[in-house]
Amino acid sequence: MKLLRLTLRVLIGGLFIGHGTQKLFGWFGGHGPEGTGGFFESLGLKPGKRNAIAAGAAEAGGGALLASGVALPLAGAALTGTMTTAIRHVHGSKGPWSSDGGWEYNAVLIAATLAVIEDERGLGWALTAGIAGVAGSLALSELAARQDQPADEFEAVPFQGSEQVRETTQV
Repeated sequence: MKLLRLTLRVLIGGLFIGHGTQKLFGWFGGHGPEGTGGFFESLGLKPGKRNAIAAGAAEAGGGALLASGVALPLAGAALTGTMTTAIRHVHGSKGPWSSDGGWEYNAVLIAATLAVIEDERGLGWALTAGIAGVAGSLALSELAARQDQPADEFEAVPFQGSEQVRETTQV
């Protein structure tokens, strides 16, 4: 195994574990699911607490997989998805530079994660992980947007199957 590639996997994976546990448990100065959930609600990621838990689990779980070298494409998809969502909902409108709150750091994390996957599993798996992560981010955003929309009105149809069963058994 290459030492610097291992160092990269463990460093990025470990930082993602920490970032995820900030959301899940409030560790390392994080706000936990309640505080993070409120922030997510303000971004339109509703319901906020559920999305905070999902993001925290994706980051902590993806980070653990990346650090351990197990299921790297799954790790790449989870981490790419959370970083893509962060870019789309928080950093994208602020330009590229992190000094302005931009997306450069998120993009570097995505690129480094996918480069590790390419090096260890091949280009096909790295591209698949990246595409799956972006698709997951888009799907999550669509589901969150639908939380604000009222359900379509429908007319309830009474269930009559139980009466028919009773009639047949009583004959």
